[in-house]
Amino acid sequence: MALSRSARLGALATAAASFLVIAASAAPTQGAPGIGDSYFPRLGNGGFDASHYDLDVAYAPGTGRLDGRTTLTARATRTLSSFDLDLQQLEITRIEVDGRRAEFTRDGDEVTVTPRHSLREGRDFRVTVTYGGVPQSLGGPIVFGSRYGWMKTDDGVFVACEPNAASTWFPSSDHPSDKATYDIRIKAPEGLTAVSNGRLVSTYDRGGSTYTHWRESRPMATYLATATIGKFDVRTGRTPGGIPVYVAVDPVLKNGNSVDVYAVTSAVTDYWSQVFGPYPFEETGAIVDDMPEAGFSLEVQSKPAYSAVRSETTIVHELAHQWFGDSVSVARWKDIWLNEGFATYAQWLWAEHQGTRTAHDSFLAAYGARPADSAFWQIEVADPQRDTMFASAVYQRGAMALQALRERIGDTAFFRLLPAWTALHRYGNADTAGFVRLAERISGQQLDDLFDTWLFTTGKPAL
Repeated sequence: MALSRSARLGALATAAASFLVIAASAAPTQGAPGIGDSYFPRLGNGGFDASHYDLDVAYAPGTGRLDGRTTLTARATRTLSSFDLDLQQLEITRIEVDGRRAEFTRDGDEVTVTPRHSLREGRDFRVTVTYGGVPQSLGGPIVFGSRYGWMKTDDGVFVACEPNAASTWFPSSDHPSDKATYDIRIKAPEGLTAVSNGRLVSTYDRGGSTYTHWRESRPMATYLATATIGKFDVRTGRTPGGIPVYVAVDPVLKNGNSVDVYAVTSAVTDYWSQVFGPYPFEETGAIVDDMPEAGFSLEVQSKPAYSAVRSETTIVHELAHQWFGDSVSVARWKDIWLNEGFATYAQWLWAEHQGTRTAHDSFLAAYGARPADSAFWQIEVADPQRDTMFASAVYQRGAMALQALRERIGDTAFFRLLPAWTALHRYGNADTAGFVRLAERISGQQLDDLFDTWLFTTGKPAL
């Protein structure tokens, strides 16, 4: 079939317009400086999806200096003329994109990288940052008023970075919604042990230094990465259920510690594997360091970090996070109750398992301990606000919500729900709305009133 001249001209005009639309839609743009989290708007970065970090760091405890070379592998989610990384305080000496030197500028904690050529949507690329300096811990009201992040100890460093301190020691997309796998190589003075995530690949001494390589092959949020260095007594083995264990304890604490960290870690990991679903990582364990300045412990992926172990229930709590927080991570920080409420409820389940107190009685004790006019009841658990995101209500009222849910839908549905949740979002991210939907689907009940009462309103609920 032949077209008339006017038809041919019309077709050419249409094709030209289509080309301009396609060209305009593919025009390179700058990646956003953050993912738009309401608590930390500039954390994380728009325009790419991180897939792997290769961290190579050298630490000198005497001076506190860290020298690093981080290679991030990522995929462009739109055509990029430039993109951002998060890095706090440390000085950058060179950035390369796919092996070619790139320009960069800084605006506070934001580093804008401009490669020589734009990165088309869907393309994998590598950015390598060489940097150094003396990392500084962060403070303020967020983490119980404690310092957190990269914290010097008498013999090394204790690294616990929730929620926003990973970028104090390596350039990253520092938000839990952008998970990646990791290779972490650490150089430290000979005689010190460097402990990190996943499994130990190699360690050797050379020229007065110890070189250690750890690999986390499961997706991990940045805040869960660690490079804790010091003098440690290390014990390895397997849980009765067969999961590899690596426990490092500061010898300063070993004799005065009444908790058998290795035994409790092994028993709890195996028990949670029965209740919450298969253990999600290659190794379980603990890092127990003498760090009195840190008034907290953290669910570091595969090896929780304890600033001294204060009780068995601390281990119970942090290991529950391996499922709730580490494998299933929050999509936005306002949903932090999905981590802390679940880990607190795990403590109640452990007491029930041990036969010391039922979860129902733990609920009543927590509920009755605070009068109606207590500030505790004025926190909205599903959106507690940045500076109070770790308020006790997020932990305790979050756990109460789970017990209220259990008593509404019954044990059969409830104990189907927990492993279903961890399986559905394994190695991913989730939010409160998703949990409500799953609870309703498994129970066959409409549960808006229950969750509104316990998570989305303030004031002491009536029982």
